[in-house]
Amino acid sequence: MNKGELVDAIADKTGVTKKQADAVLTAALEAIIEAVASGDKVTLVGFGSFNPRDRAAREGRNPKTNEKMEIAATRVPGFSAGKAFKEKVAGGLEELKIAA
Repeated sequence: MNKGELVDAIADKTGVTKKQADAVLTAALEAIIEAVASGDKVTLVGFGSFNPRDRAAREGRNPKTNEKMEIAATRVPGFSAGKAFKEKVAGGLEELKIAA
């Protein structure tokens, strides 16, 4: 599912126009990105949590030359799925196993 399909699904479920659904989704995503970028954790109960994670410096290799190189420390966005989300996905796998 891409953003356009998600906008369509939101519009269908809520009865708002696609333009309104797109505006709300865009605003929500921007708010999450801004909060995580500033160091905050965003928790959506039942869905999951977005938070900044610090990745330590490490040694890597250039795949072309196989030469060792140092990869600098950085901060990356992280996501942890919530309990309800995990259970829904796991339940979907169980349904697939039963149908097969």
